[in-house]
Amino acid sequence: MASCTDENALPDPPVTTRQPTGRVAFHPLLLGAHVSAAGGVHLAPARGRAIGARVIQLFTKTPGQWREPVLPQDVARRFRAAMAEHGLVAAVSHDSYLINLASPDATLRRRSIRCFTRELRRAEALGLAYVVSHPGNFGDDRAAGIARNAGALAECLDRAPGAVRVALETTAGAGTALGSTFAELADVIERLPPRLRRRMAVCADTCHLYAAGYDLVGDFDAVWRAFDRALGVRRLAVLHLNDSVGGLGSRRDRHALIGEGALGPAPFRRIMRDQRFEGVIKLIETPKGDDGVRTDRRMLRRLRSYRQVGHLLASRRRTP
Repeated sequence: MASCTDENALPDPPVTTRQPTGRVAFHPLLLGAHVSAAGGVHLAPARGRAIGARVIQLFTKTPGQWREPVLPQDVARRFRAAMAEHGLVAAVSHDSYLINLASPDATLRRRSIRCFTRELRRAEALGLAYVVSHPGNFGDDRAAGIARNAGALAECLDRAPGAVRVALETTAGAGTALGSTFAELADVIERLPPRLRRRMAVCADTCHLYAAGYDLVGDFDAVWRAFDRALGVRRLAVLHLNDSVGGLGSRRDRHALIGEGALGPAPFRRIMRDQRFEGVIKLIETPKGDDGVRTDRRMLRRLRSYRQVGHLLASRRRTP
């Protein structure tokens, strides 16, 4: 199992590298996808290699069940060895869909805290950089839900010390979901004690942002200025690159293939060429279709081409 460190000693994330845990090796393009962990988490890195990924996201347990698997140390060792063998430079997990740390139901909230704490411990054992987590549904009162979420996060982080960090994910804002605004994510993080705030980061999902009303198509720069004002761009650790089935402000969490939904290719070209996002882990969660491996390869090739064309054009502009 990976060794734990004193959480008070964890540095703030550096502006340029965004590698606070030491678990993100240098690579010029931190691009990958969510991959299956069917048959065991140690099999996920090979699936990442098969689609041409350099980083992966996975579930460390069945996301639709409360059952908590025991992670044997030999499986954790095999996972870390497979990461090195297949040339992957970082991995993150996504927490269970059942977890709701903001719930007003005391029983569900306690169960969620136990489940999320165990997720953090598994991530630590596997040497993952981040656990991506939805802020949850408040159910009754928004301000109370934010307070409950922050309190639960603090409890979980205290019960699972180590280097792994939580990346709160932006949401589409349907129903009573928290996290559809940058201000809400900032509020959650600011409510944590400073010693734990250092273990908090943000995952921005392009589909969710657009569905929540952030206009990545019509005013790309304004969206990221708003992010920087509320959270600081240095908090951005993970980008979920997904096109959107729904339009601007639709509140629909429906992903589409890159460049083939309401967002179109332009925002993805901007992201792939923007130096602010150079050290940010970028992951697709796009529809798999009939052949998931082939589709994911195609989407990652498309995103790489956006970046390569941008670098070529920049090079030509610099040539006298």
